[in-house]
Amino acid sequence: MPGGPRVARGNGLPPKVDPAAKLFTVAAKGDLAVTRALALLGIGFVLSCSRPAEPHQPHNGFASDVVYHVFQRSFYDTDGDQHGDLRGLTSKLDYLEDLGVTTVLMVPIYPSIYYHNYFPTSFEGVDQEYGSLEDYTRLVSALHARGMKLIMDIEIHYVTELHPWWDSYENPASEYSDYIIYNGPGNTNPEPMIYGLTEMTSYTGEKLKVATTNMLNEKVKAYHEDLLTYWMDPNGDGEFSDGVDGFRIDHMMDDLDGKGVIQNMFAEFWAPLFAELREVNPAIIIVAEQADWTLYGDSYFDAGDVDAVFAFSIRQAILSNDKAAIEAAVRETLNRTPEGNYQLLFLENHDTERYASVVGEDSARLRSGAALVTLLYGIPSLYYGQEIGMRGRKGEYGWHDGNDIPVREAFEWYAEADGEGMALWYRDSGQWWEDSHIRSHDGVSVEEQRGDPNSLWSHYRALLALRASQRALQTGRPQVVDNDSDQVLMFVRDSDDGCVLVAVSLSSAEVTTKPTGRSLQDSCRLERMVPLADWPADGSLDEGITLRPGQVSVWEARE
Repeated sequence: MPGGPRVARGNGLPPKVDPAAKLFTVAAKGDLAVTRALALLGIGFVLSCSRPAEPHQPHNGFASDVVYHVFQRSFYDTDGDQHGDLRGLTSKLDYLEDLGVTTVLMVPIYPSIYYHNYFPTSFEGVDQEYGSLEDYTRLVSALHARGMKLIMDIEIHYVTELHPWWDSYENPASEYSDYIIYNGPGNTNPEPMIYGLTEMTSYTGEKLKVATTNMLNEKVKAYHEDLLTYWMDPNGDGEFSDGVDGFRIDHMMDDLDGKGVIQNMFAEFWAPLFAELREVNPAIIIVAEQADWTLYGDSYFDAGDVDAVFAFSIRQAILSNDKAAIEAAVRETLNRTPEGNYQLLFLENHDTERYASVVGEDSARLRSGAALVTLLYGIPSLYYGQEIGMRGRKGEYGWHDGNDIPVREAFEWYAEADGEGMALWYRDSGQWWEDSHIRSHDGVSVEEQRGDPNSLWSHYRALLALRASQRALQTGRPQVVDNDSDQVLMFVRDSDDGCVLVAVSLSSAEVTTKPTGRSLQDSCRLERMVPLADWPADGSLDEGITLRPGQVSVWEARE
């Protein structure tokens, strides 16, 4: 029943390890069998603790990509149980491609009793409510047939009492005896997770004990190396069309949870793991979510050897709508991001409040925010429903995961609040349902916006098409252009392929401005700039341009 207790089930299990190839081969083995095989075969791969001499640079055009962060349980349901599923996501790839998306980022798919699939009952297989391993394989094939990528979200720091490794609790003789950190004699008193939590409560009222895994244990390292290698190359043939293109590392940090229990994780766990994965597939993309959202990601690039992090500082500046703060955040982020590494630009994700709610559904703010997150330096990451202005603020319903349901509601496909495929898995399950932001005929749906050239959806689509058409907007280094208004952010993106100037109004009223101060490089000189046909502004850069609230004007340097 939608909203009822969930059973932790999985379809499809990574099979046992081929010690010669260091890859999984096809066989129906479960978690216990896989780890037992690792132990018996003595597969404790040697992980170098040194950082590669040259930084890793993906060879598959990631700098030009547009990421769509989907909460798949809430996206589209194909089997009538109101839980979004993998077949539903596959069926909507045409929609994503039309919008301008090139990469899909999914939250975890492994079995868990929790609706978000963090805190697993197994790191292996696919949650049955999402479908089967075959459904997953079809999704990957469909993405790759379109030239799109898939990034899989993983969190491997904690396990619940339903996980096979919990067999070690009060059982020192277990083969998993040192897979979990214990603080008491005889494998008692498991190390709590973040915030000192020893159990997690679901919105359904179910509770499970949780514990921190012993991530620096060599067998745990080897287990995760082989598991992630499996997801890169499920059939083990050395060809990656059936595997993921990248991983998002949730809650990544060097000193796990800041407790001093597991330290130096960048050097001793993450960087060696990533090095081993890249030996298998040099193009694999590693995206880290900084556990501390105030960090720019310097140490993640250096000691952690990741490819990309999230531009939290730029997001925070955009939320402030303060021109000086945005300029400062862009400069500092750029200074801290080495060549060959990336920042993912975002306004919202599954852990934040919806941007539309933050800005009070202000049309100008919605449009200027869309422009900044797609045209500034970085890789745009859109959270599902952001493109239609879906609303949502976190609730205060108790100490459980129901508080996040308002920012993870069903994607609004239709003008009516219900319809075929609507993933209303939380229907009638609590106060969050009564407080739902989904309303009929309120303008917030694909059906109401897709055919309207003035809608937010059309605005996002046009911005992403603009970015795709201008190489400078994908890879060009940014430079702020001084102007005489504190309500207009003006910048150029300069690359070997050209130079583009962007002006974004942050004002709630009409504003006129012109560039002032320092001159730009020859390739970006203002006298060479001409407005793009679909992105004009009244006036000229010499005499001043006038922008409506939230308007975006784009200019291209020509000979």
